[in-house]
Amino acid sequence: MATYWTRTLIPTLRQDPAEAEVPSHRLMLRAGLIRQLSAGLYTYLPLGWRALHKAIQIVRAEMDAAGAAEMFMPAIEPIELLAETKREIEYGPDLFRFEDRRGHVNALAPTHEEVITEAMRAYVESYRQLPLNLYQIQTKFRDEPRPRFGVLRCREFIMKDAYSFHLTVDGPGGLDETYRRMYDAYCRIFDRCGLHYEIVEAESGPIGGSASHEFMVICDTGEDTILKSDKGNYSANVDKCAIGERKWTLDGSPTGELETMHTPDCASIEAVGKFMRVKPKHILKIVLYQNKDITDITRDFATELSDLARVSGRAAPREHLEAKDKRGESTSQSIPHLESIVAVVRGDHAVNEGKLSAAAGCNVELMNPDAAQRIGLAVGFVSPSVMADKLDLRVRGLLVVDPDAAQDQFWASGANEIDHHVKHFNWKRDVLDLIDSSRIKVADIRNAADGDPSPIGDGGVLRVHKGIEVGHVFKLGTKYSDAMGFTVLDENQKQRPVIMGCYGIGLGRILAAAIETSHDEDGIIWPAAIAPYCVHIVPIKFDGELCKTCSDLAGELEAAGLDVLIDDRPERPGVKFKDADLIGCPIRLTVSDKTLAKDSVELKLRRERESKGELVRRDEIVARCADIISGMSV
Repeated sequence: MATYWTRTLIPTLRQDPAEAEVPSHRLMLRAGLIRQLSAGLYTYLPLGWRALHKAIQIVRAEMDAAGAAEMFMPAIEPIELLAETKREIEYGPDLFRFEDRRGHVNALAPTHEEVITEAMRAYVESYRQLPLNLYQIQTKFRDEPRPRFGVLRCREFIMKDAYSFHLTVDGPGGLDETYRRMYDAYCRIFDRCGLHYEIVEAESGPIGGSASHEFMVICDTGEDTILKSDKGNYSANVDKCAIGERKWTLDGSPTGELETMHTPDCASIEAVGKFMRVKPKHILKIVLYQNKDITDITRDFATELSDLARVSGRAAPREHLEAKDKRGESTSQSIPHLESIVAVVRGDHAVNEGKLSAAAGCNVELMNPDAAQRIGLAVGFVSPSVMADKLDLRVRGLLVVDPDAAQDQFWASGANEIDHHVKHFNWKRDVLDLIDSSRIKVADIRNAADGDPSPIGDGGVLRVHKGIEVGHVFKLGTKYSDAMGFTVLDENQKQRPVIMGCYGIGLGRILAAAIETSHDEDGIIWPAAIAPYCVHIVPIKFDGELCKTCSDLAGELEAAGLDVLIDDRPERPGVKFKDADLIGCPIRLTVSDKTLAKDSVELKLRRERESKGELVRRDEIVARCADIISGMSV
């Protein structure tokens, strides 16, 4: 049955809302698709909900066709579940927490890995029950520090998330098989939704896992950065993007005697460069990290040892290089394991923590400033020579240098003294000649930038693009099954951890991405598959014969499988046409006394903004509309 404008809620706006920063946010508000309740919280109004529901139908159909079974999990999860995987710590303030009337702490689920794993470990005991692939469409919650861009970055959002379970990675029933099936299903989903997307290599982030791909819709206003080779054979997001081989050397001759300068009130690389009259690309940026997996007990003990060594002027005895717990027993985390990591990049570049972790062979996190000060580090003014100056770094540290920072050229750096920097830093004189070379590693540890060489090694150059992430697939491995004790008996009756995959789609992001890439100054231009209505009938006046014609025509279109909106408002034609362009249904049919006199209806396609409508015979209009929509959906 057709929808009449006056019987639904479509509160269109003439002016752009002041708070809207990007086209999708602006147009979703103006076209009456959504209404903001508070920061990051949106009500989907009838038009928006219809469009979202169409996207959901496409996702559900393709997931079912790919062999996944739908289920539904609670939005509330006990904090104890997140504690099993330590994600109650990893999510930090992004996690919505609350205490129920019984005093139990719960969280609004940001994702459901723990919940699905808890259910699976309760019911799945044997490898014969695998593989399984389960999905849900559910609301998620993340307390974004700065909600923005409308439904692109909000605090409550609807996702499709799927989880697969396997005994092996490869072979029949293995993770790789399902991963490829989900990958292909995602391609079909986004093709059917009318999105133009790129598939890029990606980091797994707080979800975890060994491999992942993002499905990105390229647009200038996208919030994510991706890099693509100009050869068209490589693409990755900025967190994952590798950089091709770059020449480097640490054996160059000094450019001059080391010169120390007092640099007061210089809180940034740019300020230091301006004060010293040195370009940022000639300044070494040093960032201090620590091994994230070393226990706090070990760190405290290490600090005590470094304090003793600094006072005595002697290295700690080898027998003391293994940490002791409170009972005096050896811990599994010992001090010879890498503890401190000094990352060095060029001043105009940024350290990539994922790459740094890979280069260091451990998970890294920024060194606590208080801890750094306790071992005598002048945070913000550190030099690579700190490796020679500080005993604890020499014994348990690693200096990791990006190739662009390992060049034979003039360098300025920190002076290991607050408010001081040096000119003419030299790698060989100030570092290599003073420490064991095994404590230095040159590796790709920075974010890729426009103009960098492609890692393919074919002469390609990386170019920066902006994009919107609409989907993400992960190979989780055994991260969650190990943490939560989810094992099954294999064919040899031995307990094996279950291997998992995870596959997410941001459903609201599909709408936003479609609008970002398909709109004009007048409004939205919907892809047919997710348009709120396929056909928008606009009578010049809704009474008498025109009223009956519109109703009859709508019935025929609906019978042909096309959903219809009739603008039955007593408004001027100009107002109706403006609103029709704003809400952006693919086909507009104008009915007037003049068209009826010719036994015709005026047909205009929203995507053909400059063209005039054409008269189509009344007895041909339904078939014509059906053909157009069918062609748009291919």
